[in-house]
Amino acid sequence: MQWDPAQYSLFGAERRRPFFDLVGQVGALDPRRVVDLGCGPGTLTVTLAEKWPGATVLGIDSSPEMISEAVAAHRHGRVEFALGGAEDFSAAGVDVLVSNALLQWVPSHRELLARWAAELNPGGWLAFQVPANFGSPSHRLMREIAESPRWRERLGGVLRHEGPVAEPAEYLELLLGAGLRVAVWRTEYQHLLPGPDPVLEWVRGTGLRPVLDRLSAAETAVFEADYGARLRHAYPRGPFGTVFPFLRTFVVAEKPGA
Repeated sequence: MQWDPAQYSLFGAERRRPFFDLVGQVGALDPRRVVDLGCGPGTLTVTLAEKWPGATVLGIDSSPEMISEAVAAHRHGRVEFALGGAEDFSAAGVDVLVSNALLQWVPSHRELLARWAAELNPGGWLAFQVPANFGSPSHRLMREIAESPRWRERLGGVLRHEGPVAEPAEYLELLLGAGLRVAVWRTEYQHLLPGPDPVLEWVRGTGLRPVLDRLSAAETAVFEADYGARLRHAYPRGPFGTVFPFLRTFVVAEKPGA
């Protein structure tokens, strides 16, 4: 799936906040090896080097476009970027593993979490957050249009329907069972977005990417005209902008020391 770093970076303040809310709960004092898995354009990755000045930091992403942007935009002596997928990543030798809004794209992430928990260094930390809004109008309407007779043949099977992320209790039990100390919570952000079609602009950078990859430019215009109209009805513009509720699940876990 092709990603657009510029589109993803729209609403940057809103996208950054969950990262800092997550990392702020990581209690590592002096980690040596920190990894940002699903680093995107690298803007947030470099803040990990600032938070832990004694660490080397590696940002990994499966998108060549994102890694090219990260390498070009962020030059830092203790930060490196590499192309790679979550399924191939090993947490061996890692003190802090951060993954921000990636694992919802990885169907096998439950199994990967258990493996990473075993591989982390003693005293290591695992921290991730995933969207928990797949039943919200922004996603439900997208699926309804994709499954309609007009688009079923072109878009059948493109969008995820069930189980992209687990309930909080499942993540809690999974990582407790792996021997970690775990904190899990949910936060619903009330993003106030400017512009005439802000929710459409938001999903163009994330959840709509599979659709955009499949359709031609002309088809995209037709799909977005219908989808955008439905989004404006579901998320009406108010006197201060458009309120876009966004629910996320956060998990921070510490592995006992040796």
